[in-house]
Amino acid sequence: MRFCPRCASLLAECGIAGRARLSCPDAACGYVFWDNPLPVLAGLVERDGLVVLARNHAWPEKMFGLVTGFMERDETPEEGVAREVQEELGLTTTSASLIGVYPFQRKNEIILAYHVVAEGEIVLNEELAEFRLIPPEKLRPWEFGTGLAIRDWLARRCP
Repeated sequence: MRFCPRCASLLAECGIAGRARLSCPDAACGYVFWDNPLPVLAGLVERDGLVVLARNHAWPEKMFGLVTGFMERDETPEEGVAREVQEELGLTTTSASLIGVYPFQRKNEIILAYHVVAEGEIVLNEELAEFRLIPPEKLRPWEFGTGLAIRDWLARRCP
C-alpha cells in the first residue's frame, strides 16, 4: 500500500503505538494502516471416522491440507467453518469444536482451527482439485500453520 485510501496522499512511515506504521501525513486525514492479521478458519473435517484432506488447484500434486477460508462479517467462527466446509466440500457440519488458535505470520493471518464432524457426499468446489480420506492414525502433521492444529488434535484424541 503506497497511497492513503481516504485522501490519496502518499503514505509515510512513522512511529505509532511503538511500531513503524504507514500513515497519512495529512493531519486532517489521520489514516493509519494498522496491518492487523486476518482471521482464517480451518476445518479438520472428519466424515465417517476419516479425515478429509483437500488439494487446491494451485498446489503441487502431492500437497494436501485442511479446508480453510476467511471469516466473513457477521458470522461466528463456528458458522464460518461450517460455511467453508459446505462451500468447499459440499458437506453438512453436525458439530464444530475449537482445536486451537495458531499464528501464520508468513501471510499475516491468525488461524482458528476447528474439529468438524460432517456428513454427506463430498462434492468439491472449483477451488479444489481432489481430496483424500485419511484414517486419523495415518495423519502426519506438518510444522507450521494448520499442521499445528492436526498435531494438537491427534495429541488429544483417545486411543
